[in-house]
Amino acid sequence: MKEVMAVIRMNMINKTKRALIDADISSMTAFEVLGRGKGLVDLKLLKGAEQGYEEAIAQLGQGGRLIPKRAISIVVPQKLVAKTIKTIIEANHTGKSGDGVIWVMPIFDALSVRTSEFGDKILDEF
Repeated sequence: MKEVMAVIRMNMINKTKRALIDADISSMTAFEVLGRGKGLVDLKLLKGAEQGYEEAIAQLGQGGRLIPKRAISIVVPQKLVAKTIKTIIEANHTGKSGDGVIWVMPIFDALSVRTSEFGDKILDEF
């Protein structure tokens, strides 16, 4: 089993949740985070601000500022990792800086507090 963690734009969380549910991946945790990518402010940022992208506007004149983002964590069986990643990318890809990042990490076990079941059987199986 794996944890798929993604950091995405705040305004993309509802679209991402819908896409995951449509892909039969319903279990997830979401939380607010602050962060920034590895790039420095450049002309693309200025163009993004002109086009009304909130993250670009917020970064103007504030080098190194952390931007509000949304993180989601989804633990899935190995067989759903590729589908989960594909769904997140399709929901968030704009081709512009700030689309997000995805990490995939191993999870050694999972346990349901309510039922005491453990392993893949407590995860989405579609």
